[in-house]
Amino acid sequence: MKHLILPFALLSASPAFAAGGPFFSLWNSNFVVLLAFLVFIGILLWAKVPGKLGGMLDARANQIKAELAEARALREEARALLSSYEKKQKDVQEQSERIVAAAKDEALAAAKQAKEDLKLSIARRLGAAEDQIASAEASALRQVRERAVTVAVAAAADVLAKQSSAEAAAASIDEAIAQVEAKLH
Repeated sequence: MKHLILPFALLSASPAFAAGGPFFSLWNSNFVVLLAFLVFIGILLWAKVPGKLGGMLDARANQIKAELAEARALREEARALLSSYEKKQKDVQEQSERIVAAAKDEALAAAKQAKEDLKLSIARRLGAAEDQIASAEASALRQVRERAVTVAVAAAADVLAKQSSAEAAAASIDEAIAQVEAKLH
């Protein structure tokens, strides 16, 4: 029995038993709570709290709309910048390809020109070498002839010296002087 007293005491102290009696009485807690709630709502309406809350919500909504518009504008600006950079990148890529192609063409032309210049230089050097060889041959021939003439003159002088006498040498000198006189006049 002692165990049943405690739950009975808890049930008898519940708010449901406090609301006993007529409803429109200050002793009825439900009525008092209803009056307090209505007074609270009245104070909120008198202080124009719903209008202020609506204004705050409208201001927040406008701020959010402005932020969204700004975000859209920034996104569009970012897209424009991105497309601009992509176009610039494409232009730079095309320009670099043109530069590489032009450099290749110039390198090929320079190599071709270098080959032609080398051929001309080799031809000039061969011509100069042939001229030097021809000059050396002519000089050698001239030296051989001069030497042959010198040897022949010396041999002839020896032969004449052995064959001629003093009288014949004097006559030969006189004859040579006469020939020179005749040619000079």
